[in-house]
Amino acid sequence: MAASKVKQDMPPPGGYGPFDYKRNLPKRGLSGYSMFGIGIGVMLFGYWRLFKWNRERRRLQIEEMEARIALLPLLQAEHDRRVLRMLRENLEEEAVVMKDVPGWKVGESVFHTERWVSPLSEELFNLRPREELLHKRFGFQWYV
Repeated sequence: MAASKVKQDMPPPGGYGPFDYKRNLPKRGLSGYSMFGIGIGVMLFGYWRLFKWNRERRRLQIEEMEARIALLPLLQAEHDRRVLRMLRENLEEEAVVMKDVPGWKVGESVFHTERWVSPLSEELFNLRPREELLHKRFGFQWYV
């Protein structure tokens, strides 16, 4: 076997130069303590704003409740007038429908009491179209 002449790759004379193998990480950003302090400060500021907004919201709720309480007698009076008007119209209709029935007393109460009994919605809307009763009972619930 003949020996082949292969030139082997060798280091340069005197060896390779030194190379830096230690970690060299530059200092970046704030320290952990300062970031913790900033986080606590941001949380305290947020809680302060939250408490301040809750006080304002509570004040607005009280104001709204007082306005509702002030308007309640007016709304109740309007409702009562609407009910009485509908009862009067029902009595007129009842007089027309039952005029041929002997012994029928128009507007005679079915309750055996002298006290006012609020009429049921079925009683108010008995002589009206069914759509009015459904509108009164369910309002604007079109999705049902």
